[in-house]
Amino acid sequence: MINQHLAQKQKLKILPQQIQLLNFFHLNTLELEQRIHQEIEDNPLLEDQKNEFEPLVDKYNKDSVQDYQDWEEYGYDDIPDYKFEYGNYLHNDKLPERPITNSFDYRVVLKEQFKLTTEDAYEITVAEFIIDSLNDCGLMEQKLQDLAEDYSFKQNRWVEAEDIEKVLAKIQQLEPVGIAARSIKECLLIQLYRMNRKRPDVRTAVKLLEDHFNDLHNRNMDKIKAHLLIDDEELKIVLRLIATLKMRPICELQEGVNHNIVPDFIITRSGDAIEVQLYRQRSESLNINSTWKETAIQNAKVTTDKPAMQYIKNKLQSAQWFIHAVQQRESTMIRIMKSIVELQHNYFMTADINQLKPMILKNIAEIVGVDISTVSRITCNKYAESPFGLLLLKDLFTEGIANQKGQVISNKVIQSAIEEVIETEDKHSPYTDQQLVMILSQKGFSVARRTVAKYREQLQIPVSHVRGLWA
Repeated sequence: MINQHLAQKQKLKILPQQIQLLNFFHLNTLELEQRIHQEIEDNPLLEDQKNEFEPLVDKYNKDSVQDYQDWEEYGYDDIPDYKFEYGNYLHNDKLPERPITNSFDYRVVLKEQFKLTTEDAYEITVAEFIIDSLNDCGLMEQKLQDLAEDYSFKQNRWVEAEDIEKVLAKIQQLEPVGIAARSIKECLLIQLYRMNRKRPDVRTAVKLLEDHFNDLHNRNMDKIKAHLLIDDEELKIVLRLIATLKMRPICELQEGVNHNIVPDFIITRSGDAIEVQLYRQRSESLNINSTWKETAIQNAKVTTDKPAMQYIKNKLQSAQWFIHAVQQRESTMIRIMKSIVELQHNYFMTADINQLKPMILKNIAEIVGVDISTVSRITCNKYAESPFGLLLLKDLFTEGIANQKGQVISNKVIQSAIEEVIETEDKHSPYTDQQLVMILSQKGFSVARRTVAKYREQLQIPVSHVRGLWA
């Protein structure tokens, strides 16, 4: 039996190009450069003009070496050698854009520290050998017996592992704390030994690492509580203390030297006006290779190789879409950033956290006329260089809380107020969360105790009784 049914349905279809465009919005400056470089390698019709114009050699400049010079002309030239040696250095007009930083080697500083502790030449020689054997994180990976054999072979003098261990113990007393530890466990214990051993949380943490490090690694918390005779709250305090310790002594120092952030926006102030521009605009330098395009048009009239022509046609469409995607990404970024700056004008003019207004993604999406997901992708993992430092765009989006006067203020303002109150409190009698609620109420902030606790945890500030133990 044949039946007919009439139905009405709605379907939403997203083209692959639209998905790729949304992924373009998520890229930051460095990721976009990698994406452009990859696309240029895959598509011969796409070119980057910024790499096309190489500096031409001035053939009338006597200091420049010409390509057509032969050996007799170059080898027997009467130009003094010091002029060629000078060419190995940077010219004043060709200095790099980014300043050159001095490389940091913690081993040099560590050797200087050890020389101040002893005048024994033998111990200094052994210490320098041990320090040179440390890895980049400042840990000792070799066994003492192997280290003693390597030193004996190098110095043609037999050294026992016990002698190496004595010098190693002296190195572990130097800065930074935890240097030359033979394991992560020893690195944590060295840091705890430097603390006040009278504190109950420090004593418990030392005992936990010395006797139950494997249980901690395997997360066997019930066994740890049973052997140490502590409850859940005391175990949390001890674990928070251990979490503040460094697992690698040199990690933070190296990250501080090598860590560079390339901003996506540049914000400048000119009187009462604030200007926004992209750190690097790439759409202007991207274009389609005219030679390839003309060749494709001419061959299309005479060639019979349809697969080849289809390949060139696809590459041409791909190059056109890629350039359009970069242009749309940059225009959308500028529109969104200008809307943020306009909404937070007082904050960018004064750099005062109290001037930061509540702002969510929906507010910017309504102003610009785009979807909330677009604003989220544009502001995700991107930085702006402002007159008062680098800003992570996500930090500008905050929720609002009404104060006693009925004004809606940003939760960043309340977090800043909590930090100020805790910094000025009596360290031997710190404020509880309920006391913080009362103090904030006097400042005009009407918040609940659970809200204060949530903001305190976001700021990574422990509870009052833990802060009292650290006093």
